[in-house]
Amino acid sequence: MNVVDKLTNQSEQNKSILDKLNKMIDGESPETKSMKNLIAMVSQTDSTALILGETGTGKDIVAQAIHTCSNKKGPFITVNCAAIPSELLESELFGHEKGSFTGADKLRKGRFEQSSGGSLFLDEIGDMPLPLQAKLLRAIESKTIQRVGGANNIKIDLRLICATHRDLEKKVESGEFRADLFFRINVLPINVPSLAERRTDIP
Repeated sequence: MNVVDKLTNQSEQNKSILDKLNKMIDGESPETKSMKNLIAMVSQTDSTALILGETGTGKDIVAQAIHTCSNKKGPFITVNCAAIPSELLESELFGHEKGSFTGADKLRKGRFEQSSGGSLFLDEIGDMPLPLQAKLLRAIESKTIQRVGGANNIKIDLRLICATHRDLEKKVESGEFRADLFFRINVLPINVPSLAERRTDIP
């Protein structure tokens, strides 16, 4: 394939991606168009994406759009880190072995394993407890996890997408969020503008 054919294919692929995005995300303001172009570029990588924006701006839709426009064939799994009690969140994410704690009457695969080949969306990651942040960092760096009560390393193959309405840099300064984890997830940041910032999108 020559250079012209490659550029043509790339152009057609970009058009296809933007067509998908226009069906998922309304708005033609400069801010929305810029965000769509960024989503299109981010979706074609395997790097971790961090979606930032106020509550109600549609960060979950942006995460779904990244997955839909990507080459991932697996499922899109969502976990709201703020909605699950901290004592249950570890098992929710990493799973557990049978007998690892009271009530664990059988082996359970966590969200990391369930999203194999696809995307895992960690919403409100700014509310994740510090002890779990360390385990998440290890999973990102080693691409392996350990179930609660388990000793075996389990390989994971997924695209991690995170979102928060918190100011993570301030939380890092206050010691509420690990600086090394912030560095790991802030690879491809996407800022979702509020409706006040894109008034021309209001019908």
